[in-house]
Amino acid sequence: MPDAPTGKKSVLITGAGSGFGKLAALALGERGHHVIATTETDEQAASLRDEAPQLEVHRLDITTRDVDKTLDWQIDVLINNAGVGETGPIADIPMDRLRRLFEVNVFGTLNVTQAVLKSMVANKSGRVIIMSSIAGVLAAPAFGPYAMTKHALEAMGKAMRAELAPLGIDVTLINPGPYLTGFNDQMASSMWEWFDDKSLNGSEAELFRVIGDLVTTGQRDPAEVASKMVELTEASTTSENNFVPPDIKAQLGLE
Repeated sequence: MPDAPTGKKSVLITGAGSGFGKLAALALGERGHHVIATTETDEQAASLRDEAPQLEVHRLDITTRDVDKTLDWQIDVLINNAGVGETGPIADIPMDRLRRLFEVNVFGTLNVTQAVLKSMVANKSGRVIIMSSIAGVLAAPAFGPYAMTKHALEAMGKAMRAELAPLGIDVTLINPGPYLTGFNDQMASSMWEWFDDKSLNGSEAELFRVIGDLVTTGQRDPAEVASKMVELTEASTTSENNFVPPDIKAQLGLE
């Protein structure tokens, strides 16, 4: 964890009901920042309020005009953490599942970002942190749908970083490998709700099972990613991409 912060910030975190978002919200709150932690459901919001009364907690649907409530909040740093996972071969995946994936991960992320940017541009300061993934630079069999959305976020983040820098706003991306939050396990199993040996890629079922097992075996401590989120929140400058762990690209032969 970084040293104590020199300045307190107002930080909005989406998807703070579980996983990386919740860990980062708790860590940033402990470090004295004003954390606006938003969750997908009312149940998550109530639970987080009970657990961490020092946080300001709201339910926020990033895919709707619900994001307009952010216009009344003073936000220095936006952490776009909310997202969903979906697996399955591209030739077979039901279009409604793929559309939902893009609706949350890409359009929802941009929706809340555009809302928050209104005040950041007016103030000529701010930071937007986007939760990408190692899947943002790598597409594995069966994980293509999720990788498609993370590749889109990579393009969005890189374009925004160049566009907004002259306005005093910093944009950066985090690219975690496999971490033990339950997200990867749920994502890996999602395709088996509809995929079987009668699908176009049915003959590859065993390959998809093996890849799913690889992704969900030996996952790392998610506190590493939360620590990086804290670091980027408090940093004076950032890099375009931030891989966690730092050597994940080398481990996967991408360098």
